[in-house]
Amino acid sequence: MSQPRNSYAIGTGLFIVLGFAALAYLATQTTSVANVHQGASYAIDTHFTNIGQLKERAPVKVAGVRVGQVQSITLEPGQEVADVKLSIDTSYNKIPLDSVATIYTSGLLGDQYVGIQYGSSKKIVADGGTLALTQPAQQLEEMLGKFFGAGGVADNLGGTYTVKANFTNVGALSVGAPVKMAGVPIGSVQAVVADPVKLDAEVTLAIDKRYNAIPDDSSAAVFTSGLIGTQYVAIQPGGSPDSLKNGDEMVLTQSAMQLEDLIGKFLVNGSSSDKKDADDGKSSNNPAPAPAGKH
Repeated sequence: MSQPRNSYAIGTGLFIVLGFAALAYLATQTTSVANVHQGASYAIDTHFTNIGQLKERAPVKVAGVRVGQVQSITLEPGQEVADVKLSIDTSYNKIPLDSVATIYTSGLLGDQYVGIQYGSSKKIVADGGTLALTQPAQQLEEMLGKFFGAGGVADNLGGTYTVKANFTNVGALSVGAPVKMAGVPIGSVQAVVADPVKLDAEVTLAIDKRYNAIPDDSSAAVFTSGLIGTQYVAIQPGGSPDSLKNGDEMVLTQSAMQLEDLIGKFLVNGSSSDKKDADDGKSSNNPAPAPAGKH
């Protein structure tokens, strides 16, 4: 009886030792990635509206090859974008000025890093220069929205301008939800706050600057993708010759339709229809008496 118990104890001990060895290996790998020695380098500034879990000393890659690391991450008081400074190896000193810097995630649950996709400009980014075209970290809510059919937000590579809209009910609308026009994503929801004066919800929409000719009498509505999909803001263009400008407010809005309202409308319409059908049936079953014939 003692031999099986001893074998079980030895097997358990080996399993624990192997588990600790695997954790130590992973920790060593993570540390080695974070502490890669870098030679001569030059600095590039980037700005992101959302950096996710990006950390200092995270890799900077081009075509999957490490070319530098994140030197610093700062947020200026009163600003809504993070200033991320990249330290690039001097061997890679010909990055086109119109290149795009994007925050990616290694695998499903890996660390985040900055990936640079080269542009086509003949001008290059000098030491201390800025990459103006960036894409923020992809949020889980946005990826789920794409999966369930809400559609992703626009890339906003050319920058955005903001407009505001007030709704009496936003339903489950959340920050990062798409803003669409004619079914095409043109921006995203930047903020959703309760207005203490008007007692409704004030929604800030970040619109891609490429769509800068939206009439100022356009309307905004909160819609739902499919039956149980995520919610988004749809813009219906108006006919005004004047366009929305940065900081403008959209006056015409339509709040989110709640499931209870839909059920209520269905029941009310159904009861009215049933009553009408019943009245019609009653009339057909009891026709008006025919006029008395002559005797």
